[in-house]
Amino acid sequence: MSTRLRSVTVADVPALAALNDDAVPAVNALGADGLAAHVPACDLALVADGDDGPLGFLLALAPGAAYASENYRWFSEHVPGSLYVDRVVVAPHAHGRGIGRLLYAAVDERARELGLATVTCEVNLDPPNPGSLAFHTRLGFGPVGEQVTKGGSVRVALLAKDVSPA
Repeated sequence: MSTRLRSVTVADVPALAALNDDAVPAVNALGADGLAAHVPACDLALVADGDDGPLGFLLALAPGAAYASENYRWFSEHVPGSLYVDRVVVAPHAHGRGIGRLLYAAVDERARELGLATVTCEVNLDPPNPGSLAFHTRLGFGPVGEQVTKGGSVRVALLAKDVSPA
């Protein structure tokens, strides 16, 4: 099965919102309206298309974006000048097919294009998301902090990875 990356379009929003909201609590729910409002603020909004439709997507924000996320704010203060991955979602039937790696390779490339040496993201510790934590560790992310968000209902590991040219 072939997979290609392309920019998210307005027509993608309903399907991607369903993928996103099915992935709760690994990511927060947005609904179609929330996703449609969020995508324009992103520096990188990619969908991974397969032969049978969207297999996953990724949203990333560059420094200085107008985004009220507690985690984005933390990275802006503690790891300034990083490309922040707000969410990466892969359809359950596509897990283990390299979709996440493909999306993150595009993030690394975009960070370098922007002159940024670091990519950042967070992964839930509570509620736990051990699969995502292991995946990000395999990609070279390491912990740079932890924080409790959403009024104390979520604890996240704050992760960063160096993407400086060799």
